[in-house]
Amino acid sequence: MADISTTYLGLKLKSPIIASSSGLTSTFNDIKELEKQGAGAVVLKSLFEEEIIVELEKDMHKMHAENHLYPETMEFYENYNLEDTLTSYLKLISDCKRFLEIPVIASINCISPYNWTYFARSLQDAGADALELNIFVLPSNIDNTGLDNEKTYYEIIKNVQKEVSIPISIKISHYFSNLGGMIQNLSNTGIDGMVLFNRFYSPDIDIDNLEVISSHIFSEPTEYVMPLHWIGLTSSRVKCDISASTGVHDAQTMIKMILAGAKTVQVATTLYKNGISHIRTMLNELESYMDNKNYKTLNDFRGILSQSAANNPAGYLRVQFMKHFANK
Repeated sequence: MADISTTYLGLKLKSPIIASSSGLTSTFNDIKELEKQGAGAVVLKSLFEEEIIVELEKDMHKMHAENHLYPETMEFYENYNLEDTLTSYLKLISDCKRFLEIPVIASINCISPYNWTYFARSLQDAGADALELNIFVLPSNIDNTGLDNEKTYYEIIKNVQKEVSIPISIKISHYFSNLGGMIQNLSNTGIDGMVLFNRFYSPDIDIDNLEVISSHIFSEPTEYVMPLHWIGLTSSRVKCDISASTGVHDAQTMIKMILAGAKTVQVATTLYKNGISHIRTMLNELESYMDNKNYKTLNDFRGILSQSAANNPAGYLRVQFMKHFANK
């Protein structure tokens, strides 16, 4: 019988499938079902940096109005009873840790290193096993250089590391001028994991109603090739675990990611389309594959087709179609 357990961020997982941040990881009942179907861990639906700041400002305004604002307030503000979104989020973490066995990874969607990073300690205190920072700095300010934008990533990591001792992973995009170098440099900051890649809201245009609308929310199965490419290129060169995200819809893609060097895969869209029970289907197919190949553990084949180990490492470096295929 194949052993499909693994480790990620120093945590023990019963399987390599992580339910990624989405509406499916926002309620206790759904998370309980995810565990039942075999998910190795869950990443809770993300808090947004803006939500944390809004709650902070709201409560600070209330305290000021009630003459409770003293110079020492910020020093012990972490103990103040936050309301609404933040309190519910902390309670969800606490409930999951009380009644479930799988690791619970809190998530913050962030764009700056200011005004919110202290709150990471509250997530740790609530019982979160790890923290995933979903970082993306939209390079829309033409006055900023690429280095200016990249500096934000390092500052976010540094500020959060000051607040918590639990493992930290970051979820990044592929929008860097030197992606390979950035991945390696980020791994040198002391983070425990990196998720390749995040997926964003993108605008579309309704030509009939002349409105800017949201484009497709769900990923497509073909989108896996981008994270696969860069996991294959970098998995053996980084100092942290790699998790694959975007386009992982079935067991075949999951197996490809592990062959390229991923420790885990993160899934969301396929669960919306096929139901949470699809996790069990993927895991059964993974076990069958391993039995057919006589692999006893995931480590037996993890990374054997990364660029550093593959028989044809140049396959990861080719960027143009060969003439033979281009003429077809």
